[in-house]
Amino acid sequence: MREKTDAERINALLKEKMLKRLPRQARIATPVEGLTLTRHDEISQAESCFYQPMVALIVQGFKRAMIGNEEYRYGERHCMVVGVDLPGVYHITEASAQAPFLSLSMKLNRYTITQLLAEMPPVTGERKKSSGAVVVCETPPEVLDAFSRLLDILDAPSKVPVLAPMILREIHFHLLAGSYGDCLRMVGTSGTQVNQIAQAVNWLRENYAEPLRVDDLAQRISMSPSTFHRHFRQVTTLSPLQFQKRLRLYEAERLMLLEGKDAGTAALAVGYESGSQFNREYKRQFGEPPHRNVNRKLSSGVFHAGRVDGKAAGRTATICTP
Repeated sequence: MREKTDAERINALLKEKMLKRLPRQARIATPVEGLTLTRHDEISQAESCFYQPMVALIVQGFKRAMIGNEEYRYGERHCMVVGVDLPGVYHITEASAQAPFLSLSMKLNRYTITQLLAEMPPVTGERKKSSGAVVVCETPPEVLDAFSRLLDILDAPSKVPVLAPMILREIHFHLLAGSYGDCLRMVGTSGTQVNQIAQAVNWLRENYAEPLRVDDLAQRISMSPSTFHRHFRQVTTLSPLQFQKRLRLYEAERLMLLEGKDAGTAALAVGYESGSQFNREYKRQFGEPPHRNVNRKLSSGVFHAGRVDGKAAGRTATICTP
């Protein structure tokens, strides 16, 4: 009989610890800042959301995500690292009450990445370069072990303020030193093209309702318009205008689902001047008109105007955490 690898053994322990903490379907924030635990007992419909810089580790089950125009499929003992804020759609494709989907997600800290890059020795030798801001790989045993220790200290709240920052820093280090390093290194290193695109993405997130002048945005991050277009698409898989459009549509969906706004009010709030254009682009993105789409999701019982899963809704309600 084949012996379990280190990764399999640690993942089995993680599974036990998560099932103990999540006896039923739920998504919970923990006392460790930025760490979220998720359990799904059934496959889910596609949900639109916004990925912030994060690492998401699947302990059991399978997930499909469409981020920008790129599709990612990954499951047990694999994790996804996202280095730049990106619009996406995800759904759980393998889950049951007997074998629930289990995942941990952790927000990445750009300051920690920058600190570590200053302290780590420069990368030497040949290694495969990646210009993308999303990487999916098998999770190294040392990262699994660090997450397992994070769950352990949740049982001792007095230890969290002291030990959690050290373990979180350790996870950032392992990600930078491993297969995810190029993705995070480019984002965290000032002056790189991916870092410049990250600045442009942040500006778009803060100003999505404003008219977009691409040449002005390129100038803002010290790039020529042609170079900006090329690298923006390379990093996000979308053009700047497509990116802004998804930001607007996702925010409009949030306003209708969670704040009870009607389609016309939501369209104006996110920058649309034409209701017919909004309806047309919303249907193209979500597959059905705003009224029908929102009513269907509200009838599912997951969303209620002003609240999600029993909690007050805010601007971050569409942030991806699974």
